[in-house]
Amino acid sequence: MYQQQNQQLVVGKISEILDATDNGYAEKMTEMLDNAKRIFIAGAGRSKLVGNFFAMRLVHGGYDVSVVGEIVTPSIKNGDLLVIISGSGETEQLIAFTKNAKKVGAKIVLISAKASSTIGDMADGVFQIGKQELYGKVVGMPMGTVFELSTLCFLEALISHIIWEKGIPEEIMRERHANLE
Repeated sequence: MYQQQNQQLVVGKISEILDATDNGYAEKMTEMLDNAKRIFIAGAGRSKLVGNFFAMRLVHGGYDVSVVGEIVTPSIKNGDLLVIISGSGETEQLIAFTKNAKKVGAKIVLISAKASSTIGDMADGVFQIGKQELYGKVVGMPMGTVFELSTLCFLEALISHIIWEKGIPEEIMRERHANLE
């Protein structure tokens, strides 16, 4: 019984956040992804894990993607896009990444729970997931869980949008999937 109540709590909260998220983001984000020479994804902690999911799906969709912090990540350059996932937009390491990317002329996108932040002020696009007032303390979903799960669902829906818009068959995505696992 408690398990079912907890599932309903989580799904209900994510739905509330996504319902409060701008419907125009999918088109705007797709345009930014399509206009980038290469895409770099960065986050910290659990937000980095959400970024890893997103990076993998973008690769499946045919994009040239790197995850910041991996040993084989190339240097970012003019014409590239850095996607930062940060609930606060204030993570020091991510602020440093943003400054370095701006210096070389890369575009910056912030996916955040806050519309205004240090990273957001430097970004070319800010995609606020939900509204700030919806992120109050949620019993059973501690320490950023609401943002991370909502962002994961938002990004999976974005991938669905991209696949649909571009007509990418699942067979092609499977061919791009890692085969050394």
